[in-house]
Amino acid sequence: MIDNALTEEQDPKSKIIGRAQGFYSMAAQNDIALLMVMTLVFEDGKHKGSTISILGRNPVLNDVREMPIVGGTGQFRFARGYVLAHTVWFDANTGDAIVEYNVYVSQS
Repeated sequence: MIDNALTEEQDPKSKIIGRAQGFYSMAAQNDIALLMVMTLVFEDGKHKGSTISILGRNPVLNDVREMPIVGGTGQFRFARGYVLAHTVWFDANTGDAIVEYNVYVSQS
């Protein structure tokens, strides 16, 4: 399960604008890939009260990973698109990471 701070910038001390909530599990036998189910919950700023839902395969050792946006709520109702995830920092001892998500969304 995940319930991580969603910040404006890569710096963990930057403004928290929401939460990244969901879960992941191992999804591959021959490489390291996760099945990600994640909702970006906006709790502050111009998208407050809205969400973006992501569901897809995350091959975590790739520099950039693409996952689909499957919906949203509020300002992102009927959202479709994709996210590009990039691991900025990873601590192998603790498992902590900073992951940048570039979000490309359209609405029908």
